[in-house]
Amino acid sequence: MKEIGQKLKDKREENGVSVEEVAEDLKMRPSQIEAIESGDKSRFDDSFVLKDFILEYSKYLGLDSEKILDEFNEYMFDVTSKISLEDIENAKKEDEEAKKVVSPYTKISNDNSKKKIIIGIIAFIIIVIGIVFVVNFTNKDLEKDNITYAIGR
Repeated sequence: MKEIGQKLKDKREENGVSVEEVAEDLKMRPSQIEAIESGDKSRFDDSFVLKDFILEYSKYLGLDSEKILDEFNEYMFDVTSKISLEDIENAKKEDEEAKKVVSPYTKISNDNSKKKIIIGIIAFIIIVIGIVFVVNFTNKDLEKDNITYAIGR
């Protein structure tokens, strides 16, 4: 951040512009300009606001604002990234391995479960057929009783 601030300060001085003039033209406070130039990001509550200020300031000075923003983004990545690239790669590998392991709640049914389902269906069909036979024979017995009762009268 200090390198970015120093570039901005050097260009401002090269252009012969005071901190107060920059602040007035960009609708900023002189203390904000000084904080940017000294690389003191702690004076800004929001890094996105700081990024916008740096963008506007670099455009104002005629610098390559995209290059300055790239430097700022790299700086912010280095500051905020607590995870090393090696740790990220290891996490990716672990994630890929974890995808191979399947939870018992979501595992793909194996042959045993299919067999259990088929056996269950067959048992259900046998039970239904049994009920149909019982009802059919019961009805025939009732019909015989009704016929015998009717004849016997």
